[in-house]
Amino acid sequence: MRRFFTSLLILILLGALALFGGALWWLHQPLELRLQPGSQVVELEIEPGTTAGGAAAAAVASGVKTPVLLLQTWFRYSGQARLIKAGSYEVTPGTTPRRLLSMLVRGEETLKSFTLVEGWNFRQVRAALQKAEQLTPDTAGLSPEMIMEKLGRPGVHPEGRFFPDTYTYAKGSSDLAVLKRAARAMDKRLEAAWAQRSPDTPLKTPEQALILASIVEKETGKPADRPQIGGVFSNRLRNGMLLQTDPTVIYGLGEKFDGNLRKRDLLADTPYNTYTRAGLPPTPIAMPGKAALLAAVKPAPTQALYFVARGDGSSEFSDSLDAHNRAVNKYVRGQ
Repeated sequence: MRRFFTSLLILILLGALALFGGALWWLHQPLELRLQPGSQVVELEIEPGTTAGGAAAAAVASGVKTPVLLLQTWFRYSGQARLIKAGSYEVTPGTTPRRLLSMLVRGEETLKSFTLVEGWNFRQVRAALQKAEQLTPDTAGLSPEMIMEKLGRPGVHPEGRFFPDTYTYAKGSSDLAVLKRAARAMDKRLEAAWAQRSPDTPLKTPEQALILASIVEKETGKPADRPQIGGVFSNRLRNGMLLQTDPTVIYGLGEKFDGNLRKRDLLADTPYNTYTRAGLPPTPIAMPGKAALLAAVKPAPTQALYFVARGDGSSEFSDSLDAHNRAVNKYVRGQ
């Protein structure tokens, strides 16, 4: 009888070792995935409040081909079950049970990206937000004023307030959250640029710097010209000259602009017509990038008061009206 119980004990121990070894082997083996046509990943959604068992069931239902009880047991007995985070995940081929749990515990959500482009106006920003992949459109139907109020900036004009950059976000994030990050980024960039301003700048406030930077951004065809363009506008402001910049007039026309700026548009007075009104317009006209911000507050030293596009993206700069007229004849009229 003793020999029988000894043999039984050995069998149990061997079985336990085999089971342990099998479990250890399984933990390090890539999970088989049931992929949807055209997809290379299994998309897994873990809702807030989901238990370890619920997370295992969600994984299997989404396309992870393994016994749900086995996955559930691993989650529970790992000691990390309560650390599983809600979110949107992508399970890729080669993912092991061990890696899957690590991903859920670390909250390694699938991130999407959204890019704000230098020189865009707020209408373009909103149009891009509507097309952004898996971004919740909480701004839909809201006026610009209401959007700024929800961002904690009541009474602030939205134009130029968001820094052009690429922002990542988790699936289902609010577009308001992305805008809030972009607004904070612009605050920081503007503050940093203002701290580097030239001692003789004609600009009095960071707000004026943001407005001028937006004009520099829209006037620049070749990035290397930004500092000189900033210098021209600084010189004109310092000398009390009209800025006479077409992008501000176009902005003032809004959706009425058909792509062709006419002489009557230059003569029609609006708050943004820098041919009829002195100084800067009342608000920015677009989103300036870092280089435009620096060009506005720390422009290149120049005596130029005029510039005209050469037709290749670069600009011809002139110190006098006579020289400018000659450049216009050459590059615009072809004379």
